[in-house]
Amino acid sequence: MERQEEALKSLKERFTKELVLAALDLHKRMRMEVDMSNFAMEGVLFIECEDGKWQPVAFLKIFK
Repeated sequence: MERQEEALKSLKERFTKELVLAALDLHKRMRMEVDMSNFAMEGVLFIECEDGKWQPVAFLKIFK
């Protein structure tokens, strides 16, 4: 049980401390990555941040 509690604590810290989605800034460079199959389509919108890394802004997944 202690291992499970430590794992949950670690996940909570990662989700609350690390950036998950960036705020959209229309003045920054953007890119979209799209993937499609016979049963689903998904896309992620990214912006380029000051540190040169691409951060996700939005995510969409559609099932047929």
